[in-house]
Amino acid sequence: QLQPVESGGGLVEPGGSLRLSCTASGFFLNYYAIGWVRQAPGKEREGVLCISSSGGSTNYADSVKGRFTIYRDNDKNTVYLQMNSLKPEDTAVYYCAADSLPNCVDEIGEYDYWGQGTQVTVSS
Repeated sequence: QLQPVESGGGLVEPGGSLRLSCTASGFFLNYYAIGWVRQAPGKEREGVLCISSSGGSTNYADSVKGRFTIYRDNDKNTVYLQMNSLKPEDTAVYYCAADSLPNCVDEIGEYDYWGQGTQVTVSS
């Protein structure tokens, strides 16, 4: 079974940047739609961005427009979430999720496979 693995989280000051990575052993991620979903303390999970197998992206959260970008490196079998101009309200556990179909899902509950998450904390 596909098991996404996230990395790259950490503590960053407001206005800083982080790049999260998602990979999976034994599976070619380019066949799957891959999404990033976050959950802040005391809040429900929120979709951030998704990339389809063909490379098209879907933005789930207006709050990250112009600041976050999702992209693939198929040679490295990795999907990245580049986060710039980070704000304290971006603090959350960020999950990588994969769907068996090539196109991005409409609802985050439709993702079939989930990683364990990586903590992102934005604070001075």
